[in-house]
Amino acid sequence: MKTFLKWLVLLPLALAVVLFAALNRQWVTVIPDLPGFSFEAPLYAVMFACGAFGVLAGGFVTWIGQGKHRRAAREAKAEATKLRALIPTPPAGLPGLAPPRRAA
Repeated sequence: MKTFLKWLVLLPLALAVVLFAALNRQWVTVIPDLPGFSFEAPLYAVMFACGAFGVLAGGFVTWIGQGKHRRAAREAKAEATKLRALIPTPPAGLPGLAPPRRAA
């Protein structure tokens, strides 16, 4: 069922991308904000490059924004490891008590 749903979504999406590329083959002149610099490329390539840049820039900004959460998780893990080391092991002669499990 998962495979069917994946194909149900990805096949029309792939078809739309191929049609977009086929219908936008005309060459355009791209002039960035650099004096004396310009180049020509197919319109679909410019659009795909802009989309890819947007995805990468968004991912980078999200990664930077989540830095405080990653730091908090690292600190919590270090504190948990330190506290686990402080747990005393029970004497070996007491029946029914097992030593605490250590995280792998």
